[in-house]
Amino acid sequence: MTATAGKLWGMRRLADANGRFKMTAVDQRPPIKNPIKEKLNLDAAPWEPVAEFKKILIEELQDESSAMLLDPHYAYPHGISVYSPAKGLILTLEDSVFEDTPDGRISSEIDHWSVEKIKRAGGDAVKVLTWYRPDAPKHVCDKQKDFTARIGEACARFDIPYVFELLVYPLAADSEQTRDYVEMKTKKPELVIESVRTFADDRYGVDVFKLESPLAASDTPGVDGDDAEEAQRYFDELGAAAGRPWVMLSAGAGKEEFRKVLTHAYRAGASGYLAGRAIWLEAFQAFPDWDAIRNGLRQDAASYMRALNELTDADATPWTQHPKFDQTGGDIAPNNETFRIHYQGMEV
Repeated sequence: MTATAGKLWGMRRLADANGRFKMTAVDQRPPIKNPIKEKLNLDAAPWEPVAEFKKILIEELQDESSAMLLDPHYAYPHGISVYSPAKGLILTLEDSVFEDTPDGRISSEIDHWSVEKIKRAGGDAVKVLTWYRPDAPKHVCDKQKDFTARIGEACARFDIPYVFELLVYPLAADSEQTRDYVEMKTKKPELVIESVRTFADDRYGVDVFKLESPLAASDTPGVDGDDAEEAQRYFDELGAAAGRPWVMLSAGAGKEEFRKVLTHAYRAGASGYLAGRAIWLEAFQAFPDWDAIRNGLRQDAASYMRALNELTDADATPWTQHPKFDQTGGDIAPNNETFRIHYQGMEV
């Protein structure tokens, strides 16, 4: 399979020189806005401290990142002036405020933003999160599928990589109830894997999956643990279901927990990570002490990223080795009939 020129270039921009993804998420909104609101004892988090924290994250963590994921409302407008042009740029498109119906969650785009606008803003990739439960009522699943496919079609039209994130969440009948962006501790591996299998269909146009662990991070053993073989089987099924390059998200896992998750994922063929809170949450606890936050990021967070990057260098599978983006033949397919290369007066 050959890749279109824009998607191929965007994928290269997101990864390091060896084709591995070391990406930092700065697009979180509720996980940053809610603690700020609570610490300031306000009804809503002001724009300035949210945007300032994201700018600091960019300044302190971009050196260890191959790419960063920014949001259009805070991180991009306040942080793009300090963002290194040597780093890949991903912009998120889903609204953090989802529709919570009795039958399940419905996702939507951020108002006044689109795939086209992300491309014009200089983005190298579009990221979208779809909340999904394969056991939710059909009309909810169909809406989530249509939403995902619509973004995929636009990414194909504007020739930009589609980074797609899936998260399971509690339905009304589940014992564990939360609207927070946290991992379900009671989730079933089968729900995670079946969700990935659904959206691996070519209809959705996904280029890179950003996936949660099939097991709760706190329950994921080390690769030498007593339950390591069973855990690895779930990760292997996850990788097989993806059918394209995939990376792991941290979902608020602790540092050691996320490292265990990554170790299993890399054995199953993952190409890196796109993580946020596992990296920077401890430093964020010092808010509103900006100096303490910077020190925490420069020391513990950066050191943790270097350890993750060493693990990634050693064990992650380069995305270039995946058949979907196999470059061994050197072919690049145009995404439409208007694509032309001019060479010495000739169109080829």
